[in-house]
Amino acid sequence: KQLFCLPYTDYTVTLDVCSIARGKGRGEAEEVEEVQAAQEESRSEKRKAQLARWRDKFIQNIQSAGLLLEKVQLVKKTVHYLKLSAPWDVLVYYAEELCLRAPLQAQPHPDFNTSAQILQKLYVPNIMADSVPNRPVDYYTCAFRKSKMEKFLGSEDHENYFTNTQRHRIVYEILARTVYGKRKRAEVGVARLLNEGAFKAAFPLHEGPFELPGFDLPPDQLNKRQVLYHYWARWSKWYKYQPLDHIREYFGEKIALYFAWLGFYTAWLLPAAIVGTFVFVSGIMTMSSNTPAKEICESGGRYLMCPLCETCKPWNMSDICPMAQVGYLFDHPGTVFFSIFMSFWAVTFLEYWKRKNATLAHHWDCMDFHEEEEPPRPEFAAMAPAMEENPVTGVKEPYFPEKARISRMLTGSMVIVIMVRLCVVMIFLVTVIIYRSIVSVMMYETGSSVLRTQAGNIANISSSMVNLALILLMGQVYTALAEQLTKWEMHRTQTQYEDAFTFKVFIFQFVNFYSSPFYVMQSCNTGHCLHILSCCVCYPCMLICSKVKAWRQKKALSSVKKAQSGLEPQRWEQDYELIECEGLFDEYLEIVLQFGFITIFVAAFPLAPLFALLNNWAEVRLDAHKFVCEYRRPVAERAQNIGVWFIILEALSHVSVLVNAFLIAFTSDFLPRLLYQYKFDNDLHGYVNFTLAYAPPSYNYSSHGMCRYKAFRDDNGNYTLVYWELLAVRLGFIIAFEHVVFFVLRVIDWMVPDVPESLELKIKRERYLAKQALADNQEALLVSGRMAHSPGQCTQRRPHPLLPSL
Repeated sequence: KQLFCLPYTDYTVTLDVCSIARGKGRGEAEEVEEVQAAQEESRSEKRKAQLARWRDKFIQNIQSAGLLLEKVQLVKKTVHYLKLSAPWDVLVYYAEELCLRAPLQAQPHPDFNTSAQILQKLYVPNIMADSVPNRPVDYYTCAFRKSKMEKFLGSEDHENYFTNTQRHRIVYEILARTVYGKRKRAEVGVARLLNEGAFKAAFPLHEGPFELPGFDLPPDQLNKRQVLYHYWARWSKWYKYQPLDHIREYFGEKIALYFAWLGFYTAWLLPAAIVGTFVFVSGIMTMSSNTPAKEICESGGRYLMCPLCETCKPWNMSDICPMAQVGYLFDHPGTVFFSIFMSFWAVTFLEYWKRKNATLAHHWDCMDFHEEEEPPRPEFAAMAPAMEENPVTGVKEPYFPEKARISRMLTGSMVIVIMVRLCVVMIFLVTVIIYRSIVSVMMYETGSSVLRTQAGNIANISSSMVNLALILLMGQVYTALAEQLTKWEMHRTQTQYEDAFTFKVFIFQFVNFYSSPFYVMQSCNTGHCLHILSCCVCYPCMLICSKVKAWRQKKALSSVKKAQSGLEPQRWEQDYELIECEGLFDEYLEIVLQFGFITIFVAAFPLAPLFALLNNWAEVRLDAHKFVCEYRRPVAERAQNIGVWFIILEALSHVSVLVNAFLIAFTSDFLPRLLYQYKFDNDLHGYVNFTLAYAPPSYNYSSHGMCRYKAFRDDNGNYTLVYWELLAVRLGFIIAFEHVVFFVLRVIDWMVPDVPESLELKIKRERYLAKQALADNQEALLVSGRMAHSPGQCTQRRPHPLLPSL
C-alpha cells in the first residue's frame, strides 16, 4: 500500500556561472551589477546543489531503514513525487517500538450519545441517529508484542492487520528520525528538510476521491473518505450525530477528540441558548413596565444634564430615552439569574466532558498514552547537548538539563510579558485614546443632540472594530515570536512543545480580545452601561466566529490548483494540490475564545449562547468539509485528551465567576435598584432622581441654572451615605456570589466521578484479557494496565542502525 508522498523539485544544477562576457564600452556600474547578479546566481546554484545532496542522502537512509520507495518522474513538469510504503517486517518492528495497540477480543459497540439513550427510554424516534456503514469493530486490546503474535486477532492477515493510520504513524516516525546531514547541526528529519526546501511537502495519501460515483453503489462499498463526506461533511447532515469512530479511523485520535469535544460543547450550548433567549425575551416583554425608563422618557426638560465637554451645551435626560429602553434588555433581574446559571453551566459542562473524554480515550485505546510513552522530538534528540540514563528504563537518551530549561522558560516568559504589554499599549494608544477622542470630537461637532449624547457609545462600538484589526495584525508577529521561543526552550516531547506554544499564544489572545470589554467595564463606574458592553462583546464574538476563515481557505484552494492538461492527474497529484493541514490550533483557539466570551461576559449579552450555538452548528460541518475535501490528509496522531486547552477552559470558567460578580455589582443597575426598593419605593418611583446629583456651586454654569450628573454626591461634591451603603452592598454581593458558586462547584466536582462505573468494569475486563494473553513471568511488565500504567511498559526502545537513539 502506498502510504506517503514526498513531492520535490528536480533542480538542474549548473555551477559554472561566474564567467561573464563584458562588452566594451560598458560602464563600471553595469559591470558591478553583473558581478553581483552572477554572485547571487552562484549562491543560488550552490544552495540547490546542497539541497539535492541532502535529499539524496535522506532517500538513501530511509531505504536503508526498510521503507519501499517508488519515484514518479513526470515529463514536462518540475514537481516529482516520491511514494513510500512500509513492508510487514518494518511495520512489526515499529509497532512494538511505538507501543501500538493490538486486538484481543471483539466487544459490542458502546452507545456514547446520552440523548439517544434518553429518547430510547421515552420511546421517541431519534432523528439524529444515522446508519453509517462500515463502522470500525471495537476490541479489547493490549500493547503489541511480536513474540505474542498468535494471541492477537487477525495477525495472519498481513495486508490488513495494521490500519492505515497506524501505518502512517510508523512511516512518519521513520521520516522524523532519519538523518540526512550532521546530527550536531540538527540535520535530522523530514520536517527540517521541508523548512529548508528540499521537499515541497510530506503527507499521507487520501483513500480515493471524496465525490460519490455517478452510478449506484452499495454504501458498504464506499471508500472511507466517501463515507465521511456523505454521512458527515455535507450540510444536509447538520442535525445528525457525528460518526466519531469513522473520524478516528481515518484521521487519528487527536482530530477525532477535537470533533468530539466540539460536538459535545455544541450540544451543551442548547440549554444555555434556551435559557438566554428566555431571559432576553422576558426583558422585551417587561420593557414597558420599566419605571426608570418611563421616568427618563417622560421627564421632558426636568433633568438638565451637565455638558459632556467644555465647549458642549447642556442636554436633557429625555434625549437618551431610546437608549434607556434598549439598555433594559441587557440590565434587568433576569441577567443576574442568567449569570449564576452560566457559572454553574460552565463547570458542569467541563465535569461531564471529563467523563466523556475518559470513555472515548478507553474506546480508542489511548487512555494509557502518557508523556513517558512519547518519544523525544527529533529536533530535541538532535540538539540535546548530552546523553543521560533514563531513571525509569535504564536506557541512555538525549538529555537537556532541567535547570537550563527552566532558565530559558523564565527568560521566554519575560519576553512574552514585555511583548504582550507592548502590544496592549500600542493597540490601546491607537484605539482607545486617539481613535475614541477623534470620533467623540467629530460627534460633538455635528450639532445633533442624539449624536452628542451617544458619542461615547459610538466610539466604543467602532473602536472595537479597529481594535480587532490591530489584534489580528499584532497576532501574526507575536505567534512567530512564540514559536521561536518555544523551540529555544528545548521541550522533550511534542506534547510538551505544543502545550507550551499554545499557552503562550492564548495568553496574548486572551489579553487582547478581552481587553476591550474589561476597559468598558472599568470605565462604567456609574453603572447602567451593560448595553455598551454588550456591543463590545457581541461584535468581536460574532466576528471571530464568522466564516471569513472559510472564505480564505477556498481562496487558497483555488490559488494552489493547477490547470491539468492531457492525462487525468493521479491521486498523489490531486492530494498535493490540496491545502496543507496546519493542525488544530486555530480551530481550538476560535472556540475557546468563544467559550470565554459567553461565560465571562454573559451578563452583558444573554443571546451570546444562542449565536454561539448557531455558529458551532455551521462550524462542525465547515471543519468537516475542510478536513475531508480541502485539506491534505494529516498524519494520524494519538492523544489522550484535548491537552492544555482543558486547563485553559477550567481557568476561564473560574474567571467567569469573578468577572460576572463584578459586572453585576459595578456595571449593572441591579444593586442600586435593589437598595432603592428596600429603602424608599418598591415600584422604583423617583429612582432616576435618586441616582442624579447636583453640580457643586463652584461649577460655573449660572447662565443655564443648576445641572445634574449621575453620581451619589452632595451639593459640595462629597460622597453621600448612600454611596457608601451601595459600595458595601456591592462588595458583599461579590463575596457572597463567589463563595456560593464555588462551593456548589466543588459539590458538583465531588458528585460527578471522572470515570463512569461502567467504564471501570470494562477496564478491569481488558486488564484480565491482557494478562491471559501475555501470561508468562518474563512478559509481566508488558501487561496493558489502563488504570495503572507501568512506566517501563513502552519506553524501552531498541536502537536502529541509521536513526537517532530516541
